[in-house]
Amino acid sequence: MGRTEMSRRELGRVEVLARVRSGQLRLVDAAVLLRLSYRQTKRLWKRYREEGAAGLKHRSAGRRSHRAYAEKFREKVLALVREKYGGPVGERFGPTLAAEHLASEDGQRVDAETLRRWMREEGLWSRERRRRRHRRRRERKEHFGELVQMDGSFHPWLEERGPQGCLMDLVDDATNTTLARLGQEETIWAAAGALRAWIERYGVPMRLYVDWKNLYKRLANSQERLRGEEPITQFGRMCAKLGIELIAASSPQAKGRVERIHGTHQDRLVKKLRRKKIASHAEANAYLEAEYLPEHNRRFARPAARREDYHRRAPCAAKLDRIFRLESQRTISDDWVVRYDNRFFQLDPQSRNYAPARGKVEVCEWPEGRVDIEYRGRAVLWREIAAPARPRVAERTGVPAPPLAKRKWVPLADHPWRQAIRREVERRAAVAAPSSLALPSASP
Repeated sequence: MGRTEMSRRELGRVEVLARVRSGQLRLVDAAVLLRLSYRQTKRLWKRYREEGAAGLKHRSAGRRSHRAYAEKFREKVLALVREKYGGPVGERFGPTLAAEHLASEDGQRVDAETLRRWMREEGLWSRERRRRRHRRRRERKEHFGELVQMDGSFHPWLEERGPQGCLMDLVDDATNTTLARLGQEETIWAAAGALRAWIERYGVPMRLYVDWKNLYKRLANSQERLRGEEPITQFGRMCAKLGIELIAASSPQAKGRVERIHGTHQDRLVKKLRRKKIASHAEANAYLEAEYLPEHNRRFARPAARREDYHRRAPCAAKLDRIFRLESQRTISDDWVVRYDNRFFQLDPQSRNYAPARGKVEVCEWPEGRVDIEYRGRAVLWREIAAPARPRVAERTGVPAPPLAKRKWVPLADHPWRQAIRREVERRAAVAAPSSLALPSASP
């Protein structure tokens, strides 16, 4: 229904025309004050004389709009909201998301703002804005690929239907283009997999904005500080090989773009996964790739300020395989054995790429668990062997034997440590000898 009370402008007209009635103003002066033509002011003056202040109210006030939704349609939509999209504060759909699902699932198209007003009138939606500390917002980058923010969000994405997980989010600073992958934890493989997916789709970005975590960046240890070396993590090494500048944020507010994307996903994605009854990470990632992310980017992405794309061309798959792997340096023992992650690898000393004992090799590991050993950039033949048997283990019972008692070391008789004791004994014997000679002999 329309409004029934008079607007501020109409009340102002009543005041001016009342002064005309009292003789304080002429009608031509009232037209100047009302910023209307003289003819329009005469029409208003006539209505005021005939009907009073009520005559200045808009004729459509209180009437139902001709473009208003039918009351039956309103009741049907609100019934669907109560049944499918309502619930407690943390679970209910917001008006915008509910309007999308009403159109896509139920075939009921209604404007989001209209639905917001209906839901507020029925007590189905209320949102209190929390006051936050004011911070000056950083301007967006101007080019797509100039800066990409990455972060992990721990949240009950699958609620009680599946395991807990961490959503790795990447968002372009200039365009809000988003890519996400759901995994178990925020590990090196989760971060590397999300970055590789971005590179394969869009190219290599110039900069990557991440958290200040040991996974991405770490502080230098004492030896690195003495040598003046910059500390680097496995993920930092991958980015360095790709030519990506890694920037660590000092606070969550510094990477507010991706933090706000987290909030959007925690509202929309959780509810969409619930509607789809998805209960595993694999199903969630398939849904993200096929439906959610394309729809999300169509809705929330924006054009960059400048059209030039700052992404560099992605390397081939073989080169990406050599980049997205763990690399650890190890020393070859005298019997050509390399130890890595409590595993023992016997090198072939007769191989073409000869690796000498006490030499340094690179042990490379991939996400699927495959391991390679390289010496000066070339693969070395190896085979995994069993760990050496632990000493002092009973062969029959399998019960560890008691530790052997440590044997006490006793110096030899002619050891230099015994010379001081020997000299002290001889000195005491020499002192006691004269006193025994001076004793009187017994009488017969």
